[in-house]
Amino acid sequence: MKLKKILNNNAVLVVDQGEEKVAIGTGIAFGKKKNDVINPQKVEQLFVMKENEKLQQLLDRIPEEHFLISEEIISYAEKYLGTKLSEHIHIALTDHISFAIERTQDGIHLQNKLLNEIKILYRNEYEIGSWAVQRIREKYDIDIPIDEAAHIALHIHTMKLQGGDYRQTIKHTVIVREMIQLIMQKMAMRFREDDISYQRLVTHLHFALSRVSHYEMHELDQEMLSMIQKKFADSYQCTKEVTDIIQNKYDIYFPESELGYITIHLNRLKQ
Repeated sequence: MKLKKILNNNAVLVVDQGEEKVAIGTGIAFGKKKNDVINPQKVEQLFVMKENEKLQQLLDRIPEEHFLISEEIISYAEKYLGTKLSEHIHIALTDHISFAIERTQDGIHLQNKLLNEIKILYRNEYEIGSWAVQRIREKYDIDIPIDEAAHIALHIHTMKLQGGDYRQTIKHTVIVREMIQLIMQKMAMRFREDDISYQRLVTHLHFALSRVSHYEMHELDQEMLSMIQKKFADSYQCTKEVTDIIQNKYDIYFPESELGYITIHLNRLKQ
């Protein structure tokens, strides 16, 4: 394992078995120069990185300790989830965490309006984000807001294999929140966030959006649908009005079968 380029004191670009890799370890670059052999025992993390230039640009403009805390969070996330994350997480999450720390130190606190939905939809990732926020608080003695746990959760979710596109994930979460607000408004109700029926509704809306986006139909026979429309008329009417608004605004079409399932969830909440 030979050193090709020093990224910072704790990260170097190496050639290992004929392949370029990024090696991370505390003080791994100390006293080293190009073509020096890197002691494998000094390496805490080793991964292939196709975006080496972008990583170098990022490391040039952020404090080294921000990179190290981000790598600590990434390692924790991979162990917690039992899976490797996309290599891009080393750029995307590090950039976000560095900016979040700087904002907090400047007294700027940004509210994450999707916090409650993210807690429900991405429970494991949110647990990791909560751990990360607590770790940053301890390490830097700053009051970084818990809202950041939700931001970190989304980054981790979209960096899992088949985790999805970050923008699409945000869009779906925004739409779910908008649908919940419309339902509360039309039904003149407030929902408790710890209510299992509320959590089931949020989760169902999320997967319903995913299904209709991929043209996957959740079937419901016509006889059952007719019964739901009659027996839960108020809830069905609310569902129809809300999905019509979403269809007009986002060009998302909900088939009748999905309306039936959403109606059942709304009726549970009413009870």
